[in-house]
Amino acid sequence: MKKVLVLGATGAMGRYLVPELTSLGCAVTAVALDAASPFAANVRYLTGNAFDREFLAELLNEKFDGIVNFMDYGKYPFADYYKLFLENTGHYIFLSSCRVYDDKEQPIKETSPRLLDSSEDEELKASNDYCIHKARAEDLLTASPYDNWTVVRPATTYSTMRLQLVTLEFKHSVGRALLGKKVVLPLQAKDKPATLSWGGDVAKMIARILFKEEAKREFYNVCSAEHRTWGEIAAYYHELVGLEAVWVDKEDYLAILDPSIRKSVRWQLEYARLFRRITDNSKVLALTGLRQEDMTPLYEGLRREIANIPQGFVPEQNERDLRMDEYLKVHGL
Repeated sequence: MKKVLVLGATGAMGRYLVPELTSLGCAVTAVALDAASPFAANVRYLTGNAFDREFLAELLNEKFDGIVNFMDYGKYPFADYYKLFLENTGHYIFLSSCRVYDDKEQPIKETSPRLLDSSEDEELKASNDYCIHKARAEDLLTASPYDNWTVVRPATTYSTMRLQLVTLEFKHSVGRALLGKKVVLPLQAKDKPATLSWGGDVAKMIARILFKEEAKREFYNVCSAEHRTWGEIAAYYHELVGLEAVWVDKEDYLAILDPSIRKSVRWQLEYARLFRRITDNSKVLALTGLRQEDMTPLYEGLRREIANIPQGFVPEQNERDLRMDEYLKVHGL
């Protein structure tokens, strides 16, 4: 029986990957900061901080056959960690993102240009923005002498209580709809195609990449090939949960999100959600034997996850909601 360590095991993909691995006969150790385990009794669950090198070193002494790492090293130098993983497992899977890609090729293939290499925005490339630090981590693995790693690049992935709309997460999209409140969205994104994948489908792909020799030192887009415009996705949410979208200029939208207009907020919109995200997943399908027909259609996946929202759930409101409410009021929307 293969021993697999999953770091960040209760996130959008991890919560589906753990049971998928157990169904394939793996013995799984699931690590997360959460105080309670959502997994079955046959999963070893550890509450711990996977950025704590002492905790991590002790854990890796167990020599897992495979490691799937969902941790985000934006605030921690990946250079301090990756050798520790590669030297203590047979197969290491690193979570990157389709956000590393520039908007220069459609559909997006694993060889498509990355922002780190092709963007003309020197400030972006010198930053530690998500799309940049993920690409730098990829480069560390590529430049290393190790042969036991695989990089996976998911597109926007929705899951339990993780339902996105343009750059808005659950609280400010579906959460507002549950309260009967309108949602402000950037008009410039309305007709842009986006790829959203269900977390359970991404988990199936990752589980079937693990332990394949031909997958080592390779990159894979782990996502659906289905794409819909953000306007179409907003219409799905309207049908499913009554979400009423108000489309405004992106500068007004950004001001609602963060009055100081932090660069990371702007970059997520302009270098991800306003890009044409049409993704080619043929490479991962050929490796895993999965088919696009096996992927959950977006409307059905959203319907399923909305049905999983606990009865009586009341989303908390914050300053962003107050700014959105005030904008709608002032503009009579």
